[in-house]
Formats: sequence, structure tokens, C-alpha cells
Amino acid sequence: MIYFDNSATTQPYSEALHSYQEVAAKIFGNPSSLHGLGDQATRLLEASRKQIAQLLGKSAEEIFFTSGGTESDNWAIKGLAFEKAPYGKHIIVSDIEHPAVKESAKWLATQGFEVSYAPVDSRGFVDVKQLAGLLRSDTILVSVMAVNNEIGSVQPIQAISEILADRPTISFHVDAVQAIGKIPTASYLTDRVDFASFSGHKFHAVRGVGFLYKKVGKRISPLLTGGGQENGLRSTTENLAGIAAMAKALRLTLAKEETALPRIAAMKAIIYDELSKYPDIKLFSEKSQDFAPNILTFGIKGVRGEVVVHAFEEHQIYISTTSACSSKAGKPAGTLISMGVPTKAAQTAVRISLDDDNDMSQVEQFLTIFKQVYEKTKKVR
Repeated sequence: MIYFDNSATTQPYSEALHSYQEVAAKIFGNPSSLHGLGDQATRLLEASRKQIAQLLGKSAEEIFFTSGGTESDNWAIKGLAFEKAPYGKHIIVSDIEHPAVKESAKWLATQGFEVSYAPVDSRGFVDVKQLAGLLRSDTILVSVMAVNNEIGSVQPIQAISEILADRPTISFHVDAVQAIGKIPTASYLTDRVDFASFSGHKFHAVRGVGFLYKKVGKRISPLLTGGGQENGLRSTTENLAGIAAMAKALRLTLAKEETALPRIAAMKAIIYDELSKYPDIKLFSEKSQDFAPNILTFGIKGVRGEVVVHAFEEHQIYISTTSACSSKAGKPAGTLISMGVPTKAAQTAVRISLDDDNDMSQVEQFLTIFKQVYEKTKKVR
């Protein structure tokens, strides 16, 4: 089996799974309980929070645990909107955001807020000048992802941070779900970023756990109310085993980053160079440093993406039609449409997303099977 769908989800590290099992079996107390088992759970909870914060260069009081990226995004967008509504109701999100952000913004538009969408250029990068032109006196939030999940374009977070530097009343949120272990932390967690969303299963933790970074002093309304966990901002008993596993996975991922990223980039470059030799292949991603080293999106002219996905699956090679969250809906990649790619061409898009678990022998096997798939589509092309 060759798994090239790591942007959809990653295989949990064995060490992370071990941590999960150990904690679930031995430290099963509720962190909110007053007895000794509760205290034991609380100590591990706070140790995990501290480790995650230190790995990202932040303080423990800035890390809030969630169920994953979707909740973190929803909380950031909706929580900020309602917290700051008395000061303005204008929100800006990029036109290529993940549905967790974009659909949250659309919902807010039904609740009396006004949403503007910052456009992207033909390569899939937010147009910073046009975003600046959208800013108003009643703008309360700007949300832009760090790494695009469909084509891998690394968004200009630093440039946007500079634009917002003298506008302290505007909160800046970054969806960093695809960024961990793929681009340097400092490039997307700038001093100007107020909130950032993360999901554990994107960096070899288990599913169902993530976190939201909230800069000290910034306010946000809770989405979940109840027992007052997470400093009263996110009520529900914490997923302690998942949190401990996530802290372990984050440490392992960042520890390997320096050696892993060049390997991943080299594999991507080989695939890119080989695919570029075929006349009926459209490469939507680039191998430049402006793109994440792990994501490569392409299309075979005239062949729908789901056909290509299933053709590779017959050989136990697993890729996807861009975003996993919308692939089963049969929709063309929203990022490509925003880039001006015709719908018919966008419908051909498939995404390869690599990880340190992959190797050159898998790349060679993929390219061998690709040649077969390409030849079989000759009539359609």
C-alpha cells in the first residue's frame, strides 16, 4: 500500500498511540474532580498544554484544547464575531479558506454580520493589496489560512501581519491546520497573529483532538458552555488521552522537521518533474518555496478527478480529489475556481500529499502506475 493522502489525515505515530493507550488505561480520572485521580489528570493535562505551548514558542495560558480543526475554526470565527459585535460587524476571510472558516463566515452573514472575501491571484495566493483595500473602520476580524489545503500555496501571513500592525482593533486569525511540520512556525505564528487553529490528526496524533491558540489578553466568546473547563471558554470534559497523544505527536513532528522537509520536497520535485513531461497534464501546484513541500495537485485533461483516484486505488495507491472534506460531494476544488481555473479543468484535479513516512521507492511505484493510468485515459483525452 502507498498512502499519498496525508493532508486528509496522517497515520498516528506508534509513540502517540502508546501514550493514548497508557493515559486512557491508567490516568482515567476527570481533570475537574477534586480527588487524587482528578489531580493526577489535571497535572498531565497542564503538562501537555505547557509542552505544546513551548514547542510553538508560546505560553501555556494561550493554548485551549478542542475536538479538532473544524471546532477551532468555528470557535475563532463565531466566537470573535459575537465578542466584538458591539465594535463592528465586518469580517474579511480569504476566498480560498477551508469550509470550516468559509461556512462559519457565511452563517454569520445570516446573523447580521457583513462578510468580504479577499481574492487570490492565478497562482492561489491572497492578493494582499486587495485585502488591504477591504479594511474598514468597522472591520473586526481577518482570517487567512497558512497553507492552502487544496494546492499547497503558502499564504503571505507576514505581509498581512504588517498591514494589520497599526490596526490593533482587528483580530487576526490563521487556520494553521496544514502548517504544522510543513513550514516554519515563525512564518505563520507571527507576533500579530491573535488566534490560530490546529488539528492533531494532521500531524500524526489521533482524531478528535486539536487546539486553538489565543494570544494573551485577547477575548473570545465561548461556543460551548457548561462546566467551565478551559478557563471557562470551552466547556466539556477534556479528551486527556487524545491531548497527551497530540503533545507527543507534535514534539516528534517538530523534532524531525529539519531532516524530513528536504526529503519530502525532493520526492515532490521528482513527481512534479516527471508529470510535467506529459502533454495532457495540468499542474496546479508548484515546486517553488512559495508552496508547501508536501502537496502536489494536478489533473489529466478530460478525466474527472474521482476517476483518477479510483484508478490508483486499484493498485493500492491512495490519493484524493483535493480537499477530503468536499471530495465526496463531487464539487470542483474551490481554490482552483477562485484562481480562475475553468470548472471543467478544476474537476480533473487530484491531490498528492506526502509525508516523512513516504520514500523514493513509493515515488517510483507511483510514477510507474501513473504511466499506466495515463495510457488508459488516452481515448478520453
